[in-house]
Amino acid sequence: MPFTKSLQGPSLALLVALLISATSNARADGPYPAHKVVDNIYYVGSNDLAIYLVTTPKGHMLINTGFDETVPLIQASVRSLGFKMTDIKIILASHAHADHVAGHARAREVSGAKVFVMTGDEKVIAGGGKGQYLYTDSRWRPCPVDKVLKDGEKVTLGGTTLVARHTPGHTPGCTTWTAKVTDGKSKKLVVVVGSPNVNPGYQLVKNKAYPKIAKDFSRTFKVLNSLKCDYFLGAHGNYYGMHAKYPKLKGAKVSPFIDPAGYRDYISLKEKAFRDTLAAQKKASPKK
Repeated sequence: MPFTKSLQGPSLALLVALLISATSNARADGPYPAHKVVDNIYYVGSNDLAIYLVTTPKGHMLINTGFDETVPLIQASVRSLGFKMTDIKIILASHAHADHVAGHARAREVSGAKVFVMTGDEKVIAGGGKGQYLYTDSRWRPCPVDKVLKDGEKVTLGGTTLVARHTPGHTPGCTTWTAKVTDGKSKKLVVVVGSPNVNPGYQLVKNKAYPKIAKDFSRTFKVLNSLKCDYFLGAHGNYYGMHAKYPKLKGAKVSPFIDPAGYRDYISLKEKAFRDTLAAQKKASPKK
């Protein structure tokens, strides 16, 4: 298994979920070309573990860090774009699963950045995976959390503002990030979807470990459906078809990452999956 070094006793369910997330035969945590998405937002992630660098004159922000072993890959990608890891001032996250935040402690050490986390996920990140729903045996290096965010809170650095939208369910603190960017003569909305996925093994009915999970997912889809997305991005490249879109960047008059229809279709597909799973679990749940 390619992910075992990044986890201490990883659950089989998590490994399966990560492997399914790969969009090709290449490893999900293998290298992928760093590239500019739009304005000051860059992709510096792996083959499928999406990591974004948001640059500003006053320092940079990083969304996600992947595994501990992913951090050197991030460093190489940041250098290849002409930026410095030591200029990263803030580290953010999509959600507290190992494939997105196990590298937080290492990235914090090499950059000196502060770590901001949405309420609901802060204890899991600070505890190195302790307290996760379902993936109870998944562990990583604990990372101090410098600030706990709330829904709608703005994270501003060097004139760039990211808005943290609380989209729980996948994890209690799952976060979708939005930003308004300059695209030619217009402003467009970038949406980095945290995760709307009901993973294999998720219990939506009578869940004692996460009682609000179904209500949280419902809230998430209400938020995601309200966003007027232009640039569609996500916590995994396969959310937004990165592998198909990236080769079309060169010479394109209109960025392939502008995909409001693809965003709507993706959210609709995931909401249907949630509703169907919820209905099936309710039907199967014994009535008392």
